[in-house]
Amino acid sequence: MHWAKTYLGKAGVIEATKRGHFQITERGRQVLASQPIRIDNAYLNKFEEFRQFRERSVQDSSQEKGLAETAFERSPETPDETMRIAHAQIETALAQDMLGRIRTAPPDFFERLIVNLLLTMGYGGTSSDAGRALGRSGDGGVDGVIDQDALGLDRVYIQAKRYAPGNTIGPGEIRDFFGALDRHKAAKGLFVTTSSFTSSARETAEFLSKRIVLIDGEQFSRLMVRYEVGCRVEEVLQIKKLDEEFFDPA
Repeated sequence: MHWAKTYLGKAGVIEATKRGHFQITERGRQVLASQPIRIDNAYLNKFEEFRQFRERSVQDSSQEKGLAETAFERSPETPDETMRIAHAQIETALAQDMLGRIRTAPPDFFERLIVNLLLTMGYGGTSSDAGRALGRSGDGGVDGVIDQDALGLDRVYIQAKRYAPGNTIGPGEIRDFFGALDRHKAAKGLFVTTSSFTSSARETAEFLSKRIVLIDGEQFSRLMVRYEVGCRVEEVLQIKKLDEEFFDPA
């Protein structure tokens, strides 16, 4: 049921309304009206959003595990390869689900979430100190400041943009953030968005004299998964192998 709901959601035929609730979309009504014989992955592959979801799963499985096949396709994998492929697929779906929840949450939730993630990654001092540093929108062109270390010897200035998919960040906003860093006499900045950056925006950040790190929505949600922010371990599967030393007569 969980995966059926996930796949239907990726194809845009249902949508989540709140925790534990979802409803059919207009596209879903059209699917039902066409009276398909069967709704499976092959059928959902007709929708662009579902194809993009599959492609991301393929990339994740190949890059992280060195595998070219995915669990969407029938191929002769070993059991441990199948588990690794499934693990990459689960994390891909989880990251996308969390990103969708962030986009529908209140704006200040995104700012608090950035604080929480940075603290979990080892930046800043206490949560109360970091919380006071962020959330001051319009403060000289930055959304907040967080200490890079517990002593506050170095600071990172942050820009947070909670944008919808397709509303990309261009080079102009990168240059504006650069100007804000210059006014604050800051050497480095972190630009976080729930959408994405254009290639020209990334090129602009690369050639500016100050270090500006760009974190798009996909990378941000994957960092959340990696550092277990907004998610939890549901089950641990152990892969065991023969202990050769135990059976060695020597």
